[in-house]
Amino acid sequence: MASLFLLIPASILGLIMVLSIFGTVFKSCRFYARILTAYVLLATCATYGVVASAALRIVGKASIAQWATARAMKTLGCPIMGIDFDVEGEELLDTRPAVFVSNHQSELDILFLGRAFPKHCSVTAKKSLKYLPFLGWFMALSGTVFIDRANRQTALKAFDGAVKEIKSNKQSVWIFPEGTRSYFGKPDLLPFKKGAFHLALQAGVPIVPVVVQNYAHVLHLQDRTFEPGTIKVKVLEPIPTKDLTPEDVEGLVTSTREAMLKEILAMGSPKPNGDLKKTD
Repeated sequence: MASLFLLIPASILGLIMVLSIFGTVFKSCRFYARILTAYVLLATCATYGVVASAALRIVGKASIAQWATARAMKTLGCPIMGIDFDVEGEELLDTRPAVFVSNHQSELDILFLGRAFPKHCSVTAKKSLKYLPFLGWFMALSGTVFIDRANRQTALKAFDGAVKEIKSNKQSVWIFPEGTRSYFGKPDLLPFKKGAFHLALQAGVPIVPVVVQNYAHVLHLQDRTFEPGTIKVKVLEPIPTKDLTPEDVEGLVTSTREAMLKEILAMGSPKPNGDLKKTD
């Protein structure tokens, strides 16, 4: 791992340290210093991911490319940003193959995935990300399932490919069923899209809900808040889909969302000082 740290130029690290120290006095400066740090980390790990994915593909280990890159993000990002994730039910992340679904709050979810992402799993992403330098290259090399939301036919074709990967290679898939980042300042969930649930039914694999506590106490863009802190995560019991039919999808979506929202509300919304505020 020592070589990984060499990917961050010393000059950038120095700038980050200066900005971080200065930011202890002013909240807004602290916010922008941390945003800069996050983008540097993302660029660094995406670059590492391109190299790692190419190397792992050559040796026939492409199925763990995203896990390896995620762990690099966690190894660098959590200590530098001062953010930790308290994961309950972590052993359920070993369910394979499965369709993992989790709530999608902000760009900080990349760090959460660094902590929780399982081996032999791929994310889904909107097709436009494929063309971004470094990040898009990494995602393409590591087996990301790109979805063209504007074209239903190509979206269905991408899911057909994912079903094949799940069945033939026991490759799991990670999906944010809300479809976009919520940026909520309090515990809540956007409505769920049905794609993840149709995919699980077609592949005959369980759905594993992963619930992330509302972390506005750590990152809240509207308030220009970006602070160190601990974020709770709970992995719920796998939901079997083997005997379900397409007619069951609507109920499955509803029950899964309700179970996840119940856990999010139970976790409460921590205040910046660490006190836990329960929500009704």
